[in-house]
Order: sequence, then C-alpha cells, then structure tokens
Amino acid sequence: MTNRSIDELCSVLEAKRKEASVGGGPKAIGKQREKGKGIARERLSALLDPGTFVELDEFVTHRCHRFGLEEKQTLGDGVVTGYGEIEGRRVYVFSQDFTVLGGSLGEMHAEKICKVMDLALKNGSPCIGINDSGGARIQEAVDALNGYGKIFYRNTISSGVIPQLSVIMGPTAGGAVYSPALTDYIFMVEKTGIMHITGPAVIKAVTGEEVTSEELGGSLAHNAKSGNAHFTASSEEECFAQVRKLLSYLPSNNVEEAPWKETGDDPLRLVPGLRTVVPTNPNKGYRVHDVIGQVVDDGDFFEVQPLWAPNMVVGYGRIGGQVIGIIANQAANMAGCLDINASDKASRFIRHCDAFNIPMVTFVDVPGYLPGTEQEWGGIIRHGAKLLYAYSEATVPMVTVVLRKAYGGAYLGMCSKALGADMVLAWPQAEIAVMGAEGAANIVFRKEIEGAEDQMAERNRKIEEYREAFANPYVASERGYVDRVILPEETRREIYLALQGTANKRELRPRRKHGVMPH
Repeated sequence: MTNRSIDELCSVLEAKRKEASVGGGPKAIGKQREKGKGIARERLSALLDPGTFVELDEFVTHRCHRFGLEEKQTLGDGVVTGYGEIEGRRVYVFSQDFTVLGGSLGEMHAEKICKVMDLALKNGSPCIGINDSGGARIQEAVDALNGYGKIFYRNTISSGVIPQLSVIMGPTAGGAVYSPALTDYIFMVEKTGIMHITGPAVIKAVTGEEVTSEELGGSLAHNAKSGNAHFTASSEEECFAQVRKLLSYLPSNNVEEAPWKETGDDPLRLVPGLRTVVPTNPNKGYRVHDVIGQVVDDGDFFEVQPLWAPNMVVGYGRIGGQVIGIIANQAANMAGCLDINASDKASRFIRHCDAFNIPMVTFVDVPGYLPGTEQEWGGIIRHGAKLLYAYSEATVPMVTVVLRKAYGGAYLGMCSKALGADMVLAWPQAEIAVMGAEGAANIVFRKEIEGAEDQMAERNRKIEEYREAFANPYVASERGYVDRVILPEETRREIYLALQGTANKRELRPRRKHGVMPH
C-alpha cells in the first residue's frame, strides 16, 4: 500500500508520457528534421483524423542486456503504435521512430507491431505501417530476426482479409523490405524513402558496381523500374493524402462492400465526346485515360502504378457512386501490347479487387503479346498465364468493353466471355479476331496473293475482304461472345446497367485449399 497521493502518482504518469513523447531526444529529432523527415507521432497526426489517435504500449522497452544496450532504454522502443480514424473509419497504425536506435527492430519493437496487426485482423480494420528503420537490431540478433518472421506471418494471414498499406518514409533495408512487399500497396516519398535488399556498399564490394542509395532503391526506382512500389510522392503531406484517397475506395475488410459515395453525377448520362477519342484506324494511338475520365463519376480516376508498365492502366473510380476497379490497355504505349510487366501489374490488381468485393470494368484494345526473345526467355508464357488465372478465379461482377482491337490470345486474356466476364460490350469499331487483318490476309489468302499479277493490289483487296468479314464486333455478337454492341456515348450508361444487373452475383467454385497460381 502506497503513501503517495493521487497527484504524485499522476505526476509520475505524466512524466513518463512526456519522456515517451520525445523519443530519442531533441538532438536526434533535429537530425531527422534536417533530412526533411517527419517525427513518428507527427506523422500519425498528419495521417489520421484530428484527435482520433489512441496510442498503445507507449511504455514498452526492450529486454536486451548485451553489448551496452541495457544502458539505452527508451520508452516505446522505437515504434509508435495504436489506432485512429481516417474519414471516420477505424484503422490500426504503427510508425517507426528513427530517433530511437535508428528505428531498428528488436524483439519488443516487433511485438508492438504484431499486437496492432492482430487487433486490425480481429476487428476487420485496415492496417497502415509507416516504415523508417535501419533494419534488424544487431544487438538482439536472432530475437530481431524472429520478430521480422512474426510480422511476415501476420502480413500473409491478413492478406485478402483486411487492406494492408506500407508507407516508406525512410530507409527500409534487408529483411525489412519483405513486410512491405507482402502488403497490398506501397507508398514512397521521394529522396527519403529507400528500399533495397543490399546497400550500395555491399554491391560495390561484391560486383564492383557503383550506385547511389537513391538510384538503387529510391521512390522513382521502385515506381518506374522494379514495380515494387505503387505510389510516389514529393512530400510526406502528399503521401498521406494518397493514402487517405486510396482508403476511400477500399472496404475495411473482405466481408464489407467498398464505400459508396454520392457524387451527383447521373450514371445514365450519355457521353458524346467518346465518339472522337478512339480512332477507327487500328494503327493510330490515343490515351485510354481520355476514355476512362469521361466514363467515371466526375472524371475522378485514381491510378495505381502509373509509372510502371504504362502499356497497362489500372486504378479505381466510381460509376453511380459505386467503386469499380478499372483495367485497360494503353494504346499510346507499345500499342497496348501485353508483356511480362503488364501481365503482372494487371493480374495482381485483379486479385486485389476480387478479394475486396470490388466489381471490375475492363477496357480492351490489345493487338497481342509483345514479341521477341527478351519476352519469351523472360517467361511471358507463365507471366501471361497469371492474367488468365486472375480473371478466371475472380467472382466479383466483371464488365468488359471492347473499344477497338481484341486479337488472339490477348483478346481472351483481357476478360473475355470465356474467362468469366458477366457482360461484354463492344463499340462499332471493335475488331475481334485471331489476328489483325494484314497478318491474317497473308496467311488465309497466301496462294491467291502469290498467284495474282499485281500482288500488292490483291493483298490490299484480301485485307479488306478479311476486315469486312471479321474485323467487326458482329461475328462475335452472333456467337454470343459479345452481349451488346453499343454506341461509344452509351458506354457509361451501359456499364452502370450491367453492374446493376450483376450486383447480386453469386458464384460457387470447387472446394479447395487454394489454387496454384502460375509462378
């Protein structure tokens, strides 16, 4: 029984709270600011709705008594954890504090992160991690490694159940990169956010190659080259705005629907401007964004991975207030061909939409798979198969709009009727065939062309003959592979009606542990 007054006891608590709030102290905080980086708690305040953050485990400390670490006990152990709200919806969060032992991850640091991950899963809420860490805490050796393993396990168990977002606002190296890689989306801040397995010094020692940390694992490297990251921002403020916007399209968990939003944009309105966007000449390019922007509510399209595999466009929008996932070939890049990276980009996005009950709309204008030894030896067969797998596996409502070209296996791969599309719409200039008219004529009419006196003129005649016969949507429509041929201006209305017609879709699949996706 204590003789201390309640005021004294409360003063002790307040002193501990103050001690925890300063992390590694003013000097370490100053160094963080000099690098243009925010402080752990400030970052959470910027991310969450004002006044909603509830901190957990603020007095946790490490249990290591080796290599002098026993003299470096800091309340919180280098990570701030808890929960709060974004747009009034509950989220669980952790923010690593680089001012405390470089934000390094030890046993208790990991336990704090695991606790909020467990709470997020139990309560069906998104989990957001702000990463800013020097990696595993060397002094804690295998305890630190085990901590990473426990986090990886939870990332995997939570996958497809709750949204998991990683925000890279500082160094993230070695094994630390695999937790973000296991989450749904990675956001990076330019110049401060870094991800790599081995750093520049190790690379130089082993291979002799000289590269800066930014060139190796900076935001632009992972958003434009590797495809590891999904969003890049020039500042922490812009990054948090991106996180909040993404969450506005996602449900809190896999048994909820995505948030409906009143936009005031009539879903049945016609869009006359669409008639002039897509050239009828199949060899002319255009930006598919100009189609998407006129179809979605208020022209608001939130693109995912805009800098990587630009021949494939994916992202979120709304029609009639309902969230949709959009997958589209980009004719302005590589003529919209499917290649290794485009297949990977689309298939992952498709699976994410399916996991979180988001209907999908696919805009098709694809001439085929990108030819060449680089693609073949790089595994376009197995990568392209991922796209077939993802669409075939999906059970959410799926609407396909054939804008122009849809040739061969690529036609099938872009959510054809055979792969599970609930409604296939086609514009009048749609060409659904095994291949383009030029190539097909050379094969089908080879003998006639070779036997003609004027081979060039005969070839042109045969090209037009093939085009008249097959380069239109009507043969596919006659077979039932296209449900409706529509005017371009009817696109928004017809997609909305198709989504309404499939809103109660229920599809049962054979019972299994899980499928084996092409590697």
